[in-house]
Amino acid sequence: MKTLSLRHGLLALAVVAIWGSNFTVARLGLRELPPLFFTSLRFFFAFLPAAFFIRRPDVPWRHLAAYGLLIGVVQFGLLNVALINGLSPGLASLLMQSQAFITIGLSIVYSGELLRPYQWGALALAASGLLIIIVHGGQDATPLGVTLALIGAAGWAGGNLVTRLSSQGGREIDMLGYVVWSSLFALPPLLAMSLVFDGWPAIVTGVQTASAVTWWTVAYQSIANAMFGYGVWAWLLARYPAATVAPLSLLVPIFGFGTSAVVLGEALPGWKLGAGALVLGGLAFNLLWPRLRIVMTGPTA
Repeated sequence: MKTLSLRHGLLALAVVAIWGSNFTVARLGLRELPPLFFTSLRFFFAFLPAAFFIRRPDVPWRHLAAYGLLIGVVQFGLLNVALINGLSPGLASLLMQSQAFITIGLSIVYSGELLRPYQWGALALAASGLLIIIVHGGQDATPLGVTLALIGAAGWAGGNLVTRLSSQGGREIDMLGYVVWSSLFALPPLLAMSLVFDGWPAIVTGVQTASAVTWWTVAYQSIANAMFGYGVWAWLLARYPAATVAPLSLLVPIFGFGTSAVVLGEALPGWKLGAGALVLGGLAFNLLWPRLRIVMTGPTA
């Protein structure tokens, strides 16, 4: 198995650190901007001016539209609403990882894939962690916040299936271009929803009173999280096996909890750490067990 070089390992670590800290950064921006308008700004600046320099990927327009709606509206739109409705950034970073199991579930529905025994075990571990969050959440994980985050994770899972559909037949996808051009389709529904749910007065007040820190969070979301993060991750996946790169995404909630604790003072009681360990344990087991089994029993077992 090809391993990451030190330089590329540090680059991957930088990406997961950006992705993990992004939940806290978003919460800072949401102090002054309404959630759906804040999400709209993220995708506006992810599309422009990048679209003038980055070519549209060679995939059907309908795939870009579907990805933009699922990732822009469902994942990030609902996530930002959840962050102002009683979901802490640390727990948000953890709950969003449930997309891995939702992706498996969607694959079962649409392609007839079957859950393997080890995946049932992984799902049970992660589900027990989610149950702890629901039972003990309190002000850090309200029922509305948890529900919105899980629906957002389902949007992420749907986006994963769309990109898989785009890559059928061995086609290589420019994920940076995919993110940039799909942002075009996230904008109209986000702006419309913002006008309806955020309200024009809240939008105007937010823009007029937004501080430099708030505009920095918008730039961080658009440039660092979206363009740099996805661009570098796709670059690494093009050079290393997915089994080498993908496990590093398990560090996202670690950075999510750590950043939120340091910047926002999010408490980390035992139940929260235990729930995180169960969810991440389930994710790690699902991701790493096939490789461990080969090591223990040999490739022909």
